Order: sequence, then structure tokens, then C-alpha cells
Amino acid sequence: MARSVESIRRAVLGTAGAVLVVVGVALLVLPGPGLLLVFAGVVLLSRAVPALDRFVTPVRERAMRAAEESVSSPWRIAGSVLAGLFLVGAGVVWGVVPQVPYSGWATGASLIISGLVLFALLAWSHRRVRAARRDSATASG
Repeated sequence: MARSVESIRRAVLGTAGAVLVVVGVALLVLPGPGLLLVFAGVVLLSRAVPALDRFVTPVRERAMRAAEESVSSPWRIAGSVLAGLFLVGAGVVWGVVPQVPYSGWATGASLIISGLVLFALLAWSHRRVRAARRDSATASG
């Protein structure tokens, strides 16, 4: 019984990790921090398959660097926000307009969810960078 529970746990972790990696790779084309989702997916995959643990540290370093870079200037933040707004708007259009190729709420909802994920990751990155700057300012001052 314990083996079947462990097998189910590993299958769920592996599936969730694979989904996060795929969504993260899709978000890499956006100006937002898509590497954070890739990192989360790699962490879950490494818990399902311990041999993948060696990939966690390099992906973590790149993801954190990308998160910092995504909010490093007002122009990057503005580009990310515009991309998120575009995704949400495109999702509404795909859901409402039947003449659009592959129209329907399935496509529209996936675009809207992508935009919302972009906003959430952008907010997380911004808070993380602000906290790191505040900590370094209090440590040096």
C-alpha cells in the first residue's frame, strides 16, 4: 500500500512539474519572469525523480537573475504590464469573437490565465527585488 501511495505522489509531482515547465517555457517569449515557473517545475520534477536534483541550483540562479532583470527598469515593467494586458485582452477577444481562428473560451481562458500568471510573477519579482534592496541598504547603512 505504501508503495502505491509513493507511486501516486511521484506521478502527481512529475505531472505538475512537467506542466509548470511547459507553461514556463511558453512564458519565456513574454517580457515577464517565465523562468520562475520553469524553476518551480524543475523543483517538483526533482522531487519525483531525484536524479534531476542536479538541475535545481543552476535553474534557480538563472530564474532569480531573470526575475531581477524583469523589474530592473520602468521600461521593462511597462513592457511586462503591456504584455499581460495584451494577453488578457486577446483572451477576451478569443472568447467572444467567433470569427477568430480557434475561437472559444478554452483558448480565451488560457490566454487570460497566462496574463494573470504574468502579473502575479511580475508582482512577486518586484516585491522580492525591493526587499533585497531594502535589506542591502540597511546592512550597509
